Amino acid sequence: MCRISYFFLLLPLMMTTMVESGRNDGDDCATKHDRTRIIGAVIDYSSRVGREQRVAMEIALQDFYPSTCWIELVLRFKDSQGSSARAASSALELIGREGVQAIIGTITPQEATVVSEIVKATGDTPIVSLTSSDSTLLKNKLPFFVQMANDINLNIQCSVAIVNNFPWRKVTVIYEDNNGFTTDSGLITLLSDSLRVVGSEIDDHLAFLPESSASEQDGVIEQELRKLRSKSNRVFIVAHSSIEFTISLFEKAKQLGMMEKGYVWIVGDEIASLLDSFDASALYNMQGVLGCRTNFVDSAKSFRRFKTKFRKLYGTRYAEEEEYSNPSIYALRAYDAAWAIAEAMDKSRVNATSKELFKQILSSNFEGLNGRIRFRNNTVLQHQTFQIINVVGKSYREVAIWSPDFGFSSTSQKHGQNSKFGNMTMKELGPIYWPGGLQTVPKGWTSFGDDKPLKIGVPARGAFNQFVKVSYDQGINGSYVTGFSVEVFESVLKRLPYHLPYELVPFYGSYDDMVEEVYSKGLDAAVGDTEIMAYRYQYAEFSQPYLESGLIMVVTVKPDKSKERWMFLKTFTERMWLITIAMHTFIGFVIWLIEHGENPDLKSFGAMLWFSVTVLFFAQREPLRSNLSRIVLAPWLLAILIISASFTASLTSMMTISRLQPSVADIETLLKTNATVGCNGNSFIVRYLISVLGFKPNNIRKIDSINDYPDAFTNGDIQAAFFVVPHAKVFLAKYCKGFTMTGPTFKLGGFGFVFPKGSPLALEFSEAILKVIESGEMPRLEEYLLTSYKSCSPSTAVSGGSSLGPRPFVGLFLISGGISGFAFVVATVRLVRRHDHFIRAKLNGIRRWPFIFSR
Repeated sequence: MCRISYFFLLLPLMMTTMVESGRNDGDDCATKHDRTRIIGAVIDYSSRVGREQRVAMEIALQDFYPSTCWIELVLRFKDSQGSSARAASSALELIGREGVQAIIGTITPQEATVVSEIVKATGDTPIVSLTSSDSTLLKNKLPFFVQMANDINLNIQCSVAIVNNFPWRKVTVIYEDNNGFTTDSGLITLLSDSLRVVGSEIDDHLAFLPESSASEQDGVIEQELRKLRSKSNRVFIVAHSSIEFTISLFEKAKQLGMMEKGYVWIVGDEIASLLDSFDASALYNMQGVLGCRTNFVDSAKSFRRFKTKFRKLYGTRYAEEEEYSNPSIYALRAYDAAWAIAEAMDKSRVNATSKELFKQILSSNFEGLNGRIRFRNNTVLQHQTFQIINVVGKSYREVAIWSPDFGFSSTSQKHGQNSKFGNMTMKELGPIYWPGGLQTVPKGWTSFGDDKPLKIGVPARGAFNQFVKVSYDQGINGSYVTGFSVEVFESVLKRLPYHLPYELVPFYGSYDDMVEEVYSKGLDAAVGDTEIMAYRYQYAEFSQPYLESGLIMVVTVKPDKSKERWMFLKTFTERMWLITIAMHTFIGFVIWLIEHGENPDLKSFGAMLWFSVTVLFFAQREPLRSNLSRIVLAPWLLAILIISASFTASLTSMMTISRLQPSVADIETLLKTNATVGCNGNSFIVRYLISVLGFKPNNIRKIDSINDYPDAFTNGDIQAAFFVVPHAKVFLAKYCKGFTMTGPTFKLGGFGFVFPKGSPLALEFSEAILKVIESGEMPRLEEYLLTSYKSCSPSTAVSGGSSLGPRPFVGLFLISGGISGFAFVVATVRLVRRHDHFIRAKLNGIRRWPFIFSR
């Protein structure tokens, strides 16, 4: 009774709550002053989270008392009032006046740092934080600080993963800045860095400061939301806020029409985990909201026992919230944190220092309500996962499970059981109900009027209407647009994850003017055979090129020489002809030298010549009687066969394939001769010819239509024309006879779609273009564009130096020549031996000539 009376006497003076319990099992378990251990707690009394944490801590100590009999645990609470400065001062008061051995509560690392700096002597008091923060900053700067909540990076990564799963490239961040002497700029930096990794960025961020009254706060929220509504971005992330602020925010958003189709709202863990405490009217204003909430097992017996106690105590203490008295993850963490401190105090006994107590806390290893509790690097070590929830009706539905290791998985599976359930997309996991009741994914931005179609400019005066053709239809009393670029645009639209209303608007200026019109907001985008150029990026952004391009020169061709009188002689080079004739004559002579003594058919020199001719056609009738002759002839017959086949193939190629010779060899020739060239006057080519290639403006003729180029060449108005490669292919497909491409190709950026700077459409269209290319549809469209002209196909100029030389036949010549040379030596030796007496007589006669002349 004395203890109870003492407790109620201190209660109004301390403005705190003291929870006491003990066991009186004789003298061993008698409560004594030197066995009392005081735990300080800093929470926000006015918040739902603070109320849950208080009830959970009390239940934790009540549950722990039966396991100890030598210490008495006392909780001393302080109200932070939601202020960072108040939280730090409360911690200082608990350490200095109350003499607590440990502190638990919603204390951030910044607040703990202030406490440690002010109270140097007692700065080693263990602090167990229930607030999410960046765990990488804890161990070195705050050696006695323990984080029980999630690493804030995980919370951010979960929201970013949702953004990355959909075609949203820009987001607006909304948060409540209720810190007294710290700012949430670190949160924005972390979120910005994470978004940048997945190719997105923060378009705008809005911080709401606490107001003195609810009416003032509502007025500020409405004013700021109106500003956001006037901007194009429609993806909002509520990164940090209280329940009261969240309810007001979505109530005003609903009133302003910002919860209708086209909008996206994502809330973080501190709101999503408390949705069970929201009433029906608040959830009605949040229809279609997505959220990340910490996942925990709610089927364990320990949780069910805790839930029963929590609902009873919470409903009794806060009767106005009895209907919404289910515990959240914040209550579970507070319970586990209080249990960890109580267990550490129980193990450290009487004279333990703060350092020893902190060491006992870090060595905790028990099964808590939120999984097994262990610590590493001053942070609770848990494989944390998040539920992706979708607010629908009077509650919410679970869409998926997300973890940093496995990505998105089905809610019916646990991570690690089967890898096939990881790395899924949210589209594969089930439908999502977006604001406005739609199930189609919002595009995440607007052109200031969701029902207003985009104004897409198309070049109406392009020289090649095969790409964009503007025609007038009397039936509709208006124009309609067709062409290759329009077909590509329509194919790309089918790959977008949302419907995009649009209208094609003919533009009668130049291509540069059309790009500048997009820059000045006169057009929402531009579609056509627009070249991606570096100087145009100062006005607009471009999609991935849907067609590769480059600048190429087209000229007329010289008369075809394939029908010249002596064209067959050009199959071989002069050297080849000379070597072949010499080899053939020599081999014929060697065979005659071998055969003429014994073969009557090859006695005369004329017979040898005829034999040489017939051998070429394998029609010789003169039999060879010497094996040596056959050895000489065999390799040469093989050589004749190969050379004849090569001659036939080369001659056939020269006679059947037109050898197009450009009338102008290169650009240098045009510049030296001061020649006139033609190009599309509405394109960038005029500027390129002058500034890059060095043509004089007076030597450039602007031609407006593809059909005008042949007449310009025929009349001598131009000696060459410059096209981008896709245009050149179309021109040669239509007018291939008499024209050819020549010279080097100057690489360019390719054809792309034009969008305003910063438009998310540029990236989304780029992805869709790649899908069209990879599907094989783009090559089919290009092939159809070129094959629509069936009369001929594009040709390219070729050089005339294609005659065959002796190099490919060197081996044959060496073998035949070597054998023939050897045979020649043998035949010569035989001939000398056969006529030895005749030769000696002749030589003797020669020796006698001087004697005769001397007489």
